[in-house]
Amino acid sequence: MRIGEMVRRSGVSERLLRYYEQQGLLAPTRLPSGYRVYRDADVATVRRIRTLLAAGLSTATIARVLPCVRDDGPDVVPVCTDLVADLRRERERIARTIEDLRTSQDMLDTVIAAGPDA
Repeated sequence: MRIGEMVRRSGVSERLLRYYEQQGLLAPTRLPSGYRVYRDADVATVRRIRTLLAAGLSTATIARVLPCVRDDGPDVVPVCTDLVADLRRERERIARTIEDLRTSQDMLDTVIAAGPDA
């Protein structure tokens, strides 16, 4: 399918599809004219990419993870033995970031509370 059909079926923009290709997440074939041709399986790949992005993973991490996951209904399931440990480390990184943001939010609340009423 051409990029317009891929946009319609995947729900993501042409720009995002090109970005995913630049990041090594998608590999459409190219016609001699330069047009991209996507496979039906690429629609599912885009769904996996969107799910993993929503989980807080970077595109660099997704490039490593993508070959090791499969769809199980609406869920993305790891199939490589090393992947679960990698995902746990990524979850710990995200948890630390959340904690740092909560600390920043608390400090900002303290500063705001000390100021004059607005």
